[in-house]
Amino acid sequence: MKEYRVEARTYYSKLSTNKNHIIESSMPEIQSIMDEYAADGWRLVSTDAANFGLALYIYLYFEKG
Repeated sequence: MKEYRVEARTYYSKLSTNKNHIIESSMPEIQSIMDEYAADGWRLVSTDAANFGLALYIYLYFEKG
């Protein structure tokens, strides 16, 4: 039977001239999460993102089995 997990992260925008600052600052943390799950046998099967106000919500969907 397959198992599923969702990891959710919230990142907040700040005043910056760099329009990619959220992507650049969140990539190391997201990569670390993916590496940890992969080491435990999980596979990233989907992603999703949503924004509301100054927040960006990122969802990582993992499957195992």
